[in-house]
Amino acid sequence: MTFDIDAVRTRFPALAIADAARPRVYLDNPAGTQVPRDVVDRTTACLVEANANLGGHFATTVAAGRIVDEARAAMADFLGASGPDEIVFGQNMTTLTFHVSRSIGRMLSPGDEIVVTRMDHDANIAPWLMLAEERGLAVRWLDVDPRTCEFDLSELDGVLSERTRLVAVGLASNLTGTVNDVRAIAARARDAGALVYVDAVQFAPHGLIDVANLGADFLVCSAYKVYGPHQGILWGRRDLLEQLTAYKVRPAGERAPDKFETGTLSHEGLAGTLGAIEYLASLGAGAEDGRRARIASAFARISGHENALCRRLIDGLGTIPGVIIHGITNPDRMNARVPTVSFTCRGHRPRAIARALAIDNIFVWDGHNYALELVRRLGLEEGGGVVRIGLAHYNTAAEIDQAVDAVARAASRADSLH
Repeated sequence: MTFDIDAVRTRFPALAIADAARPRVYLDNPAGTQVPRDVVDRTTACLVEANANLGGHFATTVAAGRIVDEARAAMADFLGASGPDEIVFGQNMTTLTFHVSRSIGRMLSPGDEIVVTRMDHDANIAPWLMLAEERGLAVRWLDVDPRTCEFDLSELDGVLSERTRLVAVGLASNLTGTVNDVRAIAARARDAGALVYVDAVQFAPHGLIDVANLGADFLVCSAYKVYGPHQGILWGRRDLLEQLTAYKVRPAGERAPDKFETGTLSHEGLAGTLGAIEYLASLGAGAEDGRRARIASAFARISGHENALCRRLIDGLGTIPGVIIHGITNPDRMNARVPTVSFTCRGHRPRAIARALAIDNIFVWDGHNYALELVRRLGLEEGGGVVRIGLAHYNTAAEIDQAVDAVARAASRADSLH
């Protein structure tokens, strides 16, 4: 399938910004992507034309209600949900997870077990650790192989037990890009009688999510990682959402998803989220087949472009003396990772490399990037973590080459130890 990168880039206003005549190179995408004009227009229209709370009888409140309904339907299509009532909106993935974890905790008893992993973002670890402390639960850990940055799923046999009640796992690592076999993990968890809570934040910008196929019970993602605004989304099985007790004010609705949406929603955030899904759908073919089919077509196009860029980046970094890439580097396994590449360079602090790239107006991140357990497992915490370069479909081969050249220059200096 063809992918017109030039046409895509014209739709993102931020990509045209330059500082002192130097274009910005956005390779900080795992922490948040840029937004297309579709998102800007949807957000602006909401604030101008539908700025009201819900439940009234006048024009702006009716328009706001329509935005909420449309955004919920769009996210249901995006995730493959069985209906919009399975979509819960919140401030962000972290807040939603803390919220829902408390509701799930009411179903658990002292001595029950929950499973977390050494690969996940801390937003899918810390809420469960705190819940375990509060409810007297046992925590079991699924380890990660530091050589491959992948799970050995045979270790699940020693982690799951008849007391396992929940497994929390990420669909893709926000540090190494590893895509996990969540479907297999979920099947094993289900056989043990456990619920499965999936963090899909890092996978969502890069591939099609099908919650039914994954076998998950809950899945969370963030719109601002998928070309939208700062908005969190939780999908939950309808029966579970209805069963759980929500922490809410008394006048709030008693049915899902409303009972989990504390206070007034960010209607402009939902409008921007709708715009992001509309943008993605516009990249796909088959308008007559519906929005879900167009999203699937868009991701087929996006993944080919991103995989080629990721391979180019890995190949380029591999030529630089002292650079060690943490994660999958096999050119035949680009589909087993998302285009998030983390590396270290012998004799150089990650922060120094990131600062050097920032001088060249190339935006990357350094540190643990909230993948605290994985950085510790790799033995990289004391050294300052990693340099993380994250690609999006609007990046170009020229930007990749520019970044590789900048890393090579920084790695050749003797003054980048601090």
